[in-house]
Amino acid sequence: MKLPFLASFIVFIVWLSFTITRSRRVMENQEKAFWEREKQANRTRKKSLDGLHYITIPLDTLPMDVCADHEAVKECLDIIQTLSEQTIVNLTGYTNTDLKLMYGAPNITALTCYDQNYTLLARTLQKWASLLHEQGYIAQARTILEFAISTHTDVSGTYRLLSSIYRAAGEPEKNAYLLEVARTLNGASKNIIVRILQESDPSDD
Repeated sequence: MKLPFLASFIVFIVWLSFTITRSRRVMENQEKAFWEREKQANRTRKKSLDGLHYITIPLDTLPMDVCADHEAVKECLDIIQTLSEQTIVNLTGYTNTDLKLMYGAPNITALTCYDQNYTLLARTLQKWASLLHEQGYIAQARTILEFAISTHTDVSGTYRLLSSIYRAAGEPEKNAYLLEVARTLNGASKNIIVRILQESDPSDD
């Protein structure tokens, strides 16, 4: 009885050693590839940013005067007003290395700033819409959410809330558009958002 057990144990040890060695080799290769790519990115010359999709906040169509005396809403309004004067670009899903390779290392500071502005915009739009929705301003919340979707936000709550507004308004077919946008997202939340929308309307598989 001891020999079969010993043989199995030896086989297991050999297999474990092989697996660990292979995993270590894979990690080393991945790390090497990363640093090679980063080195190449840092050598990439500055390129034009004219082709970026710059986001303009439509202050004239957003409900800037609704619930303006509500403290939390006012905070959102102040942020939106400030961001309207900033450069905003949705670069969700791209690493700094990606951006340097695409637009040149000298542009990374500006691009990071543009993307941070977008992240703040997406989160603020979601919070603002939720606050107005809670106060009963459904149409106004819808306007905000639809603008957020047009920027290809990856905030899952934005899709969830807008989908529920469409269903309540008897417009469930508009869920298909939300799914279409969600499937083009570049961020880590893509699959989660698609699943949320599919579960809210199983016919859209």
